[in-house]
Amino acid sequence: MRGKGRKQNLSDSRDLDGSYDQLTGNLPSQNKKAFKQRILKLLPCCGPDSTPSVSENSVEDDFELSTVCHRPEGLEQLQEQTKFTKKELQVLYRGFKNECPSGIVNEDNFKQIYSKFFPQGDSSMYAHFLFNAFDTDHSGSVSFEDFVAGLSVILRGSIDDKLNWAFNLYDLNKDGCITKEEMLDIMKSIYDMMGKYTYPNMQEEAPREHVENFFQKMDRNKDGVVTIEEFIESCQKDENIMRSMQLFDNVI
Repeated sequence: MRGKGRKQNLSDSRDLDGSYDQLTGNLPSQNKKAFKQRILKLLPCCGPDSTPSVSENSVEDDFELSTVCHRPEGLEQLQEQTKFTKKELQVLYRGFKNECPSGIVNEDNFKQIYSKFFPQGDSSMYAHFLFNAFDTDHSGSVSFEDFVAGLSVILRGSIDDKLNWAFNLYDLNKDGCITKEEMLDIMKSIYDMMGKYTYPNMQEEAPREHVENFFQKMDRNKDGVVTIEEFIESCQKDENIMRSMQLFDNVI
C-alpha cells in the first residue's frame, strides 16, 4: 500500500508539472516560462514580456521529485479549488518547482526571490506583507496550494474577490479595518521598493500625502479607519481602480 501511495504522489506531481503525459506515458519536450517573469506580470507597476527557457530533462525531473518534501494536491482537486485550467496549473507548478524545489517557500526565500524584481530598491518590507497575504494559515511557509489559491483570486476572481484580497493585504493586523498607520506602512514599503528610485525627486512626505488622499476618499464616515464595506464601495466607484483590476485578467 505504501508503494502504491508513493507512486500516486509521483503521478500527481508529474501530471502537475506536465513532465508526464497520462495518455501516452511519454515525457514531452515543451518550453516553460521563467517563473520570476510570470510573477512579475502580476505587479501593477511592471509587465515585461516573458521569455521561455528550456525545460529540464526527465532525469532532472525525477531527481527533483525525489527530493520534494511537500507534494501538492492532485491536479483535479486543484482545478476544483481554483479557476485555472490543467495547462495553466502545469505552467505554474513547473515555475514554482523551479524556484522552490522543496515544494514550499518560507519568508526569507520569498524575500530573496522578490528582490530579483527590484534590484535597485528595497523590497523586503513589501515582500513581508505580500508573503503574509499568501500565508493564509499563518504557518510561516507558502505551499503551491497557497500560491495558486491566491493567484486564482487575483487573476480570475470577481471584482469583490479581488478587492477583498487587496483589503486583506492592507489590513496588517487582520482586525477588519485599515488604519492610517497600516496604510502608511504599506505605502512606505512601496516607495522603498520602487518609488524613490523611479522618481528620485519625490518628497519624503509623499507616502503620507498618499495615505491622506486614500482616507479622504475611502473613510466615508470619518471615524479614522476604513472598513471592508467602505473600501469595496469606494473602489467600485473609482474608474481607475476598476480598470486596474481588469489588467490581471489575461496574465496567464
